Amino acid sequence: MLDSLFRKKLTIREIEVVDREKWDSFVEGEGAHILQSYAWGEFKSQFGWNPLRLAVEDEGRILAAAQVLIRPLPIASFAYLPKGPVVAESQREVLSVLLGAVHRALRRKLCIFLRVEPDGEEGSEWGEELSRLGFRPAAATVQPQSTILVDVQDPAEVLLGRMKPKTRYNIGLAQKKGVAVREGVEADFSEFYRLLEETSRRDGFFIRSEDYYRQAWQLFSLADRCRLLLATFNGQVIAGLMAFVWGKRAWYLYGASSQEQREVMPNHLLQWQAMLWAKERGCTTYDLWGIPDEVGRVGEPQDFMERKGGLWGVYRFKRGFGGHAVRSAGAFDYIYSRLGYWVLMELAPRLRPTVSGRWEGW
Repeated sequence: MLDSLFRKKLTIREIEVVDREKWDSFVEGEGAHILQSYAWGEFKSQFGWNPLRLAVEDEGRILAAAQVLIRPLPIASFAYLPKGPVVAESQREVLSVLLGAVHRALRRKLCIFLRVEPDGEEGSEWGEELSRLGFRPAAATVQPQSTILVDVQDPAEVLLGRMKPKTRYNIGLAQKKGVAVREGVEADFSEFYRLLEETSRRDGFFIRSEDYYRQAWQLFSLADRCRLLLATFNGQVIAGLMAFVWGKRAWYLYGASSQEQREVMPNHLLQWQAMLWAKERGCTTYDLWGIPDEVGRVGEPQDFMERKGGLWGVYRFKRGFGGHAVRSAGAFDYIYSRLGYWVLMELAPRLRPTVSGRWEGW
């Protein structure tokens, strides 16, 4: 491995906006996650994070890249590398070079620790590689560790045929009852956010400001990489979702619905229309983004229909779309300050409890 590294003319460079297209071309070309796109870093920079983008190049060709989000604290900082780093499949040996550069940059910024969530499935080489490079398993992931992936490559009738009969029926019921799905525009965001607030109160999950969702839509819809889809019934908006595409992959990241008119099944039709949009954009998979981790870890429990709270209601809905459960490799921490790490992980949560055990700042 060392011989191959020495034969390369490796350079490490911080990527600025002038090379945005080069960055995205590499990240998207390697099939990487949307959280490593240049736009995601720009988006998070508006909400307290400072993006750092480092690339390892060989004569100008990117071999590996990492978009790190740095969160300033009063006298220090911590950092998060979401769904990365991105390494060309034939260039795995440069991972240590890239992470070495990341460590040097973060130490200069008085970083307490770096949390990495690689974009790989449980059992992949990521866990072993990161452990070898000095990382330790984190207590929890920031992003959902288990999810459902739906293959959207086949014709629509085949996709419908893979769904659970009740889900397929509910899609048809929504259409029969007169539910319509339309693309949302900026003027719709206040209504979408009102539904988010209602859903948050009903289901007990944390939401961000209206501007957060608006900015995400604005940045990614410019290149038709995001759609706000709204379900209407008798002229009233009763449900909505935001779906994103990047390369051959699509994600359902944000959704909301009214307590009213739930019997007309707007959420089933919304997801179906989002899948068709992803399919039209050339995607092969649609990520339903988050189910109970127990399902990904040990499989579907026999009593899943009776489970209450958490994501069990969400799981019963999502499993109907004919996908399969996948569990990610997890999260790994590299500690620069043991004392600072203890304060953030052990002391701070006791002083200021957070939603679902996570900092709101993530």
